[in-house]
Amino acid sequence: MSKENVLRVSDITMQFGGVVAVDDLSLEVNKGEIIGLIGPNGAGKTTAFNVITGVYAPTNGAVALNGEVIVENHPQGKMKNLYKGKNDGKYKDVKVLTPDKITKLGVARTFQNIRLYKGMTVFENVLVAMHMNLESGIFGATFRSGKAKREEAQMREDAMNLLRMFDLEKNKDDLATSLPYGKQRHLEIARALATKPKLLLLDEPAAGMNPQESAELMRLVERIRDEFDLSVLMIEHHMQVVMGICERIYVLDYGALIAQGNPEEIQNNPRVIEAYLGVDD
Repeated sequence: MSKENVLRVSDITMQFGGVVAVDDLSLEVNKGEIIGLIGPNGAGKTTAFNVITGVYAPTNGAVALNGEVIVENHPQGKMKNLYKGKNDGKYKDVKVLTPDKITKLGVARTFQNIRLYKGMTVFENVLVAMHMNLESGIFGATFRSGKAKREEAQMREDAMNLLRMFDLEKNKDDLATSLPYGKQRHLEIARALATKPKLLLLDEPAAGMNPQESAELMRLVERIRDEFDLSVLMIEHHMQVVMGICERIYVLDYGALIAQGNPEEIQNNPRVIEAYLGVDD
């Protein structure tokens, strides 16, 4: 039985002038999977995340979430002459949902460089993310209707439950930026989960962590996948993390996909070894 497809990236090319940052990338994430996206620095991994989440309109290609196209584009204007990618005649529609709309459809992400709300407390950082799912309108919020009060009370309870899960309950009234680095990483993941995603994109969640913290992160990501019934696509340089929890791995080098497979296949792939370690002349 085939798995239910959550994310499908098809022939994505992201070109900035004459520079091709992502070159004809295709990948997919199925329901309940933890998938790795790896590659050397500058390989195009974060750019791919930016396309998936609507930050960038791709030069060419499409992104579908649960079978519905949320991003699609093709070379236009000056790019028709500058375009260096493939499949330039395959896509005809132009459709790029804004990041907020893509978030509402069930996609959440963290960032390579932590982006917390600096002037807010730990609790407020999580609570503010929950407001995107409010059903009460401006009128209900302004005049504090019964429904609005119930929603607010439920959000506050849900926010505290997330803080407990990440062992941040005691820090709820601290400024987010006062937390140690590892806890800031955890808070950013908690805030992403507050939007109730079905697909979680993690951009180097283990960056700056020691081996023990990395091992704890692996267990946390697996727990998140199971308890929240979601799928995970993660960029990561810590091979212990990637090989430890990812079921399948995609490898980028200079924007192009050079390998895909399970951890054992990736570890033994000569092109992957070359991309990371180089080869003797």
